[in-house]
Formats: sequence, structure tokens, C-alpha cells
Amino acid sequence: MVILGIDPGYASVGWGVLRARGGACVPLASGAIHTPAGADFGARLEQIYREMNIVLARWRPEAAAIEKLYFTNNKTTAIGVAEARGVILLACRQAGCPVYEYTPMQVKQAVTGYGKAKKPQVMEMTRRLLRLKEVPRPDDTADGLALAITHGQASASALRRRTLGRFRQ
Repeated sequence: MVILGIDPGYASVGWGVLRARGGACVPLASGAIHTPAGADFGARLEQIYREMNIVLARWRPEAAAIEKLYFTNNKTTAIGVAEARGVILLACRQAGCPVYEYTPMQVKQAVTGYGKAKKPQVMEMTRRLLRLKEVPRPDDTADGLALAITHGQASASALRRRTLGRFRQ
């Protein structure tokens, strides 16, 4: 299964594509969509949408894993990220790519085995699990790959396959 992991944002959207088979993951591509800080916000959203469509068309993922929004402090940032997330979800929907959401704690648990792991631990384990020479940069790219790994593991479980099978019929 080809999985696209997406770490949403409006300044930077990290993404990673991997092939998952039986719980093992092989990286295919990764990157980040960067938008200019001073640009009109609508133009930034348009750029994210346009570039996400390019990624979707190039890799044709069978599933997308995206981080659920979780904000405790800055509500203004949360609104902007939610809007960027909306154009990403629209692009996935139009590409016929089903989207699965994971909390930061679920990603940490899947990648490190500990739901309260720190960011450097998640990044290093992402590198190790994908057998990469270096930690993916920027951080958002590593997060996108970690999200794809999370879905790869979740979709490989027998319970998950049975649950998904019921909804597809």
C-alpha cells in the first residue's frame, strides 16, 4: 500500500510517501511545501493546494495519514493551520485518496513505543525505521513520514483490516 503522510501547516506542510507491506515500510519520497511568510494568506492556501495536488498525482497514494489538530495555546495559529488542513483534505478527496487521522500521541506511540516521546526521539526512530542515513529535514518532513509509518502499522493489523473491510462492503 502506498501511503502519504501529511503534517499540516500554512508556513510549511511536511509530507512523506512510503510503501507499506506487512508492517514494513519503504520510503519513496518526502518533502515540504513552504509558503512565503509575507504573502496573502489566500495565496498561501492556493499554493498548498496546488503543490499537494502535484504530490497526489505523482505518487497516487492509496491512503493519506494526516495529523489531527491539537492546540492549547495559540488559537490564531490553530485557525490558520485548520484552513490549510482544509485545502489538503479537499485535494485528497478530489484525488480519491481516503484520509485517516492520527493524534500526536498515536504517532509517538507507533514510532517510538512511547506516547509521550520527545520530538528528537520521534525523528531518530523515523530515520531508523526507514533505514535512512540522516534524519529527514525539515522537521515537518520527518513528521509527515512518521504519520505514514503510523498508518502503515495501523493498516497492517488484523483488527484494522477487519474493521476497514466492513466499511468497504
